Amino acid sequence: QVQLVESGGGSVQAGGSLRLSCAASGYSTYCMAWFRQAPGKERERVARIYTGSGNTYYADSVKGRFTISRDNAKNTMHLQMNSLKPEDTAMYYCAANTRGGYCYTGADFNYWGQGTQVTVSS
Repeated sequence: QVQLVESGGGSVQAGGSLRLSCAASGYSTYCMAWFRQAPGKERERVARIYTGSGNTYYADSVKGRFTISRDNAKNTMHLQMNSLKPEDTAMYYCAANTRGGYCYTGADFNYWGQGTQVTVSS
């Protein structure tokens, strides 16, 4: 069993920054990711990182602005979000895959956090 606890969401003006954190407890993870979902929109994978290699993926919409990282010693993942835009407004979810295999869609992740709200005003 893995528990994921997100923190760091909030409200910020366009152009500002926020840093999300996800603390994982329990079983070790194979990969972790951040997803987001805005009202009326489909869930979107924002960034993904493999726990072992550190290999990362970013959605085109956040590339160059967001940075995903992990601290394996603390079992924590972060998402540094810079140059935030109103379209980044969403609930952000931390997700973990403990089974291996693919780390692409939401179905590949078997543990989810409760979500943290990010609101960017223009």
